[in-house]
Order: sequence, then C-alpha cells, then structure tokens
Amino acid sequence: MKALVIYDSVFGNTEQIARAIGDALVSMGSVEVLPVSQVMADNMRGLDVLIVGSPTRSLRPTEGINRFLSRLAKGQIQGVRVAAFDTRWALETIDGGFLRFVVGKGGYAANAIGRMLKRKGGSLTMAPEGFLVTGGEGPLKDGELERAADWARHLLEVN
Repeated sequence: MKALVIYDSVFGNTEQIARAIGDALVSMGSVEVLPVSQVMADNMRGLDVLIVGSPTRSLRPTEGINRFLSRLAKGQIQGVRVAAFDTRWALETIDGGFLRFVVGKGGYAANAIGRMLKRKGGSLTMAPEGFLVTGGEGPLKDGELERAADWARHLLEVN
C-alpha cells in the first residue's frame, strides 16, 4: 500500500494530527506525510490512499489546501481511497450564539475537503473527521493524537 498524508498547518496542530495518522499507517506499507507546499507530481503517482487535512479557517480549508485540491485534474485520483480531516474548535466551546449558529450551518474544513476529493474521482472511505483544539491557536485537546491514530487504522479496515 502507498499512502500520502497531505496537510497544511498554521499553529502546528494539524501537522501533529497528520504525523499521528502517518505513524499509525506506516506498518501497512509506504507512507509519506508532507506539508501541502512540498507535494510534487511524483508524490501523487501510484497512490492507494490519500488523506488531506487542514485547520478550519473561516469555515474552510487553508488557501494552500484549496489551491492543491483545485489543481488536481478530474479523475487524477480515480480509484484512490481518500479521507479528509481538519482541526477545529468544538462547537459547544464557541462563544456567542450567532457565531456558533454560523459555524454549525457552515461546517468545517474537512467537509469541503471531502467533497472536493470525491469530485476529483477519489473514493471517500469514511466521513470527514475533525480533531479538536482547545483555543484559537491550540493546543490539541487531550487524547486527540491517539484518536487520530485510531481513525487512521479504522480507515484501512473500511473497504
């Protein structure tokens, strides 16, 4: 199995999650964990699994992840098992009812990533997942690295 975990990170939280996912997958075959700025065409060849993650920024993925996804040719990841994740605040921790309402309706970065990966031909293996931070810049909520590793292992079990 050849897997690629692509991430963008602003405060380091999403990178930590991406590395936990990569570490959990390494026993299954070849796994690369790369920031989106370092992904080259060669990294995309022969993939069995592609996982993309971003912090949630204004209800969306970062500009770097958006740019990467928009540049994927339709069908480029045809037949590749794909998954999406993000880092986010827990909805119940967001101050202000209006902001909580907007976030609840608008969603998080992982949802947008998952939709784009499907549109480009990927086979969405699991529902997009969010990993929680405790503040605007983090840190990650206790247990999130372990939960990310479990999520990654479960991704391989799903056909």
